[in-house]
Amino acid sequence: MKILFISLGCDKNLADAEEMLGLLAADGHEIVDDEAQAQAIIVNTCCFINDAKEESVSTILEMAEYRKAGTCRALLVTGCMAQRYKKEIMEEIPEVDAVLGTASWGDIVQALHEVCAGRRYEEYRDIDTLPDGSGKRILTTGGHYAYLKIAEGCDKHCTYCIIPKLRGRYRSVPMEKLLESARAMAEQGVKELILVAQETTLYGVDLYGEKSLHILLKKLCGISGIRWIRVLYCYPEEIYDKLIQVMKEEKKICHYLDLPIQHASDPVLRRMGRRTTRQELVEIIEKLRREIPDIVLRTTLISGFPGETPSDHQELMAFTDEMEFDRLGVFTYSQEEDTPAAQMEEQIPEEVKEQRRGELMELQQEISYDKGTERIGQELLVMIEGKVSGESAYIGRTYADAPKVDGYIFVQTGEAMMTGDFARVRVTGALEYDLIGELCDEFAE
Repeated sequence: MKILFISLGCDKNLADAEEMLGLLAADGHEIVDDEAQAQAIIVNTCCFINDAKEESVSTILEMAEYRKAGTCRALLVTGCMAQRYKKEIMEEIPEVDAVLGTASWGDIVQALHEVCAGRRYEEYRDIDTLPDGSGKRILTTGGHYAYLKIAEGCDKHCTYCIIPKLRGRYRSVPMEKLLESARAMAEQGVKELILVAQETTLYGVDLYGEKSLHILLKKLCGISGIRWIRVLYCYPEEIYDKLIQVMKEEKKICHYLDLPIQHASDPVLRRMGRRTTRQELVEIIEKLRREIPDIVLRTTLISGFPGETPSDHQELMAFTDEMEFDRLGVFTYSQEEDTPAAQMEEQIPEEVKEQRRGELMELQQEISYDKGTERIGQELLVMIEGKVSGESAYIGRTYADAPKVDGYIFVQTGEAMMTGDFARVRVTGALEYDLIGELCDEFAE
């Protein structure tokens, strides 16, 4: 069959989508990108916050029109929304032929066969199981970088978050399976591995009895063809000395960490169910910068959490100004059903959430510009992402930039370069979030 596959939400969801694409291709199906051609459509959904939920519903309804018109013979829904609202989807959208929960993506081929035989299909394996990802993934990121999901689920139970109910308890993927996947991706031309999970720093605790991310990283560094290894989603309280040491020792590991802190006011952090205080956050950040002076730190914040006072917001502003994160994103609090925070009193009006978010982002824009200006004159290794249309310039990323969430460097050159090439670039200018540079005499490394 000709299959259109739409994946929404985070990079962890995308990793699941690529596994499913590999299973479908192995079963002989053709992947297309045109709704009008598709004989089957699969929507891999997200419902982490309300905006993601609305996007998922809108996409399902849009694709249901093709099913209704008869041009599409099968409409399947997978992912977080399928796990959370399985009954509602099957009852309220009759065009949907199959729904698979978050631990059931390994059944995608069977689901398609059942639907083609005229039967509606539902599959919800125990969310504490780990789907088998031993097939050959089809990479959708361009092939020069890829996400390696090292664990599933979460045990943190932050009061605003629905993920543990959708993805189950924390389960690490066995190390040998991850190494096998990484080698396969390297053989496909992947040069940057990006390690993701709901929480990467706890990797291995359930399987090996201790934090083992440092061991995994060291082994991944031994894979030929991999040039960069980047680590996302590290809870600050779980950062440990052996991890820092491996980051210092291994040249392939980008000096970049994503630390989702969410807030800096102790009363808000307590209501969020977070495990750190403001002072502990300061100590962790200072330690990372002391041990790895050129480290780039990204974080995310939540504005307008229930009970957040103007004083709490000002404390967060002051903390952001003091810590000067290299990369920072802000979400307005989303009141998610079935979470403790949704039942809290003192819910903040949307306009106040947005105002506070805007103030944080305006401050961060100034910090980001200042940090970019400090880079002028530096020579950085850059991975080329593509060409600027109609200009003698290319778009690239440095070690300081994760794909899709951070900035770019625009490289002026008359040389011909390909996506995935590495080049040494001298920074000549800075924008709010991006850099401008020129190719150094040494073209590539």
